[in-house]
Amino acid sequence: MTAPVVHIVDDDPSVLTAMSRLLQASGVAVRTFASAPEFLAAREQDDGPGCVLADMWMPGMNGLQLQSALARSRHPLPIVFLTGHGDIPSSVRAMRDGADDFLEKSAPKERLLAALRQALSRDGQEREARARQRELRARFDALTKREMEVLSHVVRGRLNKQIAGDLDIHERTVKLHRTSITTKLRVQSVAELTRLTDAAGVFRGAGPDLPLEAVAGRPAGIYSPDIERGSGGYPR
Repeated sequence: MTAPVVHIVDDDPSVLTAMSRLLQASGVAVRTFASAPEFLAAREQDDGPGCVLADMWMPGMNGLQLQSALARSRHPLPIVFLTGHGDIPSSVRAMRDGADDFLEKSAPKERLLAALRQALSRDGQEREARARQRELRARFDALTKREMEVLSHVVRGRLNKQIAGDLDIHERTVKLHRTSITTKLRVQSVAELTRLTDAAGVFRGAGPDLPLEAVAGRPAGIYSPDIERGSGGYPR
């Protein structure tokens, strides 16, 4: 696997140099950027593991704006903020929006390294979760529209005879579809099937005004607020 990288973003060259030397001396791989737009442009071509260590106050695009843009990007990363002076409102907003820490530039080296270790650990966990979601998406994408319709009934506990009547198909056809569904999704029981469907969020959003049959007609999407932070709905 690619070694994680701490991306330092600061408009002050002296800070970039000092932070880079400090982290490299501690065995941390580092890349430096003089502005938030420069980092975001580079990140478009790089989905490697790591985190961001960013100055809060920079011209053009400040740290909070960088945090927001990074959260919406294709390759999000955890972020740790540095500031030259205490700023309680900004720190509260940054932490509320998911920052791992908010430190003054004079913070002890040990605290900085601890914050970065935490951010790198979270990035690893989120990458595993995203990989799991992609694997789930691939399984559900293999189902046909009819199989999704049958699945929507199965997870509600409907019997084969009831499903056949609802869909106006033969009960034997329902059994064939169910066999195909369990094979493609690699499950052995209805309980496993229900858990997997719930984990994938395939039918999330179905309700009184949107029956499961309507949701089943959509592409098999995966939704997770921990992966698509703040985006909502089905992934792009």
